[in-house]
Amino acid sequence: MNKSFIPFNRILMGPGPSNVNPQVLKALSKPALGHLDPQFIELMDEIKSLLKYTFKTENEATFVLSGPGSLGMEACLVNLVEPGDKVIVAIGGYFANRMAQIVEKIGGHVIAVKETWGRAIDPQKFEDAFKQNPDVKVAAFVHAETSTGALQNAKVLSEVAHKYGALVIADTVTSLGAVEVRVDEWNLDASYSCSQKGLSCVAGMSPITFSARAVEHIKKRKTPVQSWFNDLNLLLSYWNGPGKRAYHHTAPSNQFYGLHEALLLLKEEGIENSWRRHKENSNKLVARLKEIGLEPLVPENERIPNLLTIKIPEGIDEAKVRTDLLNKHNLEIGAGLGELAGKVWRIGLMGYNSSEKMILFCINALKDVMR
Repeated sequence: MNKSFIPFNRILMGPGPSNVNPQVLKALSKPALGHLDPQFIELMDEIKSLLKYTFKTENEATFVLSGPGSLGMEACLVNLVEPGDKVIVAIGGYFANRMAQIVEKIGGHVIAVKETWGRAIDPQKFEDAFKQNPDVKVAAFVHAETSTGALQNAKVLSEVAHKYGALVIADTVTSLGAVEVRVDEWNLDASYSCSQKGLSCVAGMSPITFSARAVEHIKKRKTPVQSWFNDLNLLLSYWNGPGKRAYHHTAPSNQFYGLHEALLLLKEEGIENSWRRHKENSNKLVARLKEIGLEPLVPENERIPNLLTIKIPEGIDEAKVRTDLLNKHNLEIGAGLGELAGKVWRIGLMGYNSSEKMILFCINALKDVMR
């Protein structure tokens, strides 16, 4: 006989999702609203304001997509890239590869700037690609590459791209809320994120922002945007302006309650304080990991604070360690992806989980299963 599903309360210390703050879980259970209800429109406006704070931007085209971070990736690329456009994609991991695949699907011409997995993109390589292709329209990179643990110097990469007149797309899926992100100061034309990592909300929402320059570029396209759902022109008629909004899709009100609460908690802490907390806890975790013989893959000055890739020592069955952590300690950490499969574990200290209590729990569980 079927009965209600009751999951184990896992400790999620992988590459995402992170555990959801109890206040956010409580917010998710509020009564549902229609997506054009005046109360819901008010909620949308509050989410916009909180996202502007979180992205450090004044962009009017700042809102949330009803879908995962991958939808945000596709939305940025499908709006800004037209068939035949040259697009520089900085590739040093699995998710940057996904960017290149989307560009190809919509008829763009990918110019790949490749970097060793686990290292930040060399700005000189990035600039050399522009020198060889001065007609590039768009440049895209992953700020915090989830597959490798490497953090890019977004400010410098953006400066290089703008020097050659290109629009800049930055993936901030793993960085937003946990690592310094300054959309306006760094002159990022489009950026997208997710709800389930640094923001410690449930998965299924993608915060996104477009600069005025990017919006103007989209309005002057020679060809229609090759997506109905992701067409910024249609999305803005739902998200922007006073009074009546044009129906676009049935937005998930309960998920929006959760995101609003998560963003509110982040603002109450202070975004700079959150960045500091994640960095300090990352340093503590690295020190404790070294005590038990585990070393990070990425050099310190290129490392994502809230997502560490840890080299697997010789003779260790990495899959068995992850299975034992899950079965014995209810703890989930991540496996390596792509070129790093079988070579690293990915340990997340994100949002609600970035605390000394979680560090101690993780270290003790690892010591136990590796004994």
